Amino acid sequence: MYEFIKGTISGLTPAGVVVEAGGIGYFLHISINTYSRINGKENSKLFLHQVVREDAQLLYGFADKDERDFFRMLILVNGIGAAIAIMMLSSYLPDDLRNAILTENVNLLKSIKGIGAKTAQRVIIELKDKVGKGVASDKIFKTGDSVVRNEALSALEMLGFNKKAVENSLDQIIAAQPGLTVEQLLKIALKSF
Repeated sequence: MYEFIKGTISGLTPAGVVVEAGGIGYFLHISINTYSRINGKENSKLFLHQVVREDAQLLYGFADKDERDFFRMLILVNGIGAAIAIMMLSSYLPDDLRNAILTENVNLLKSIKGIGAKTAQRVIIELKDKVGKGVASDKIFKTGDSVVRNEALSALEMLGFNKKAVENSLDQIIAAQPGLTVEQLLKIALKSF
């Protein structure tokens, strides 16, 4: 399996790039996120994933390992092929998709072309443990959001609310509306109970 390709960009569209390396032009399918990161550059290093089918050998290129690793996780889900995985990564950044999976945000996943309610639920069920493994929920959010979340969590626990229910609610609110103050987060959370 190929790890990466480094070379001159000789053709670029939002869906694909031609990288010339060693006198050969390689066509790579890419996400819009990768496109935006390499657009305007003459040379690039892209991490690869190769798909060998009976009728084709396809290469997928990613601006970083994180996006490629997330792509590889997505294609393991029943009903998610390489094309839909690229569509998902074109619609949202890997961190946004991780947040959606961890907070069980079915609506965000359903908003992606080609993803219905059942597929969105399957993605959440099959990837929640894999995405959450080794990632504390505090690390999902920006540092400021983590501090705000922890203060709001403490306040709601003192008021007698169940910690687990409060954590899930706060995570969903922060994922939908990052950058809230403690007071704003508490007001929204109290309305949801």
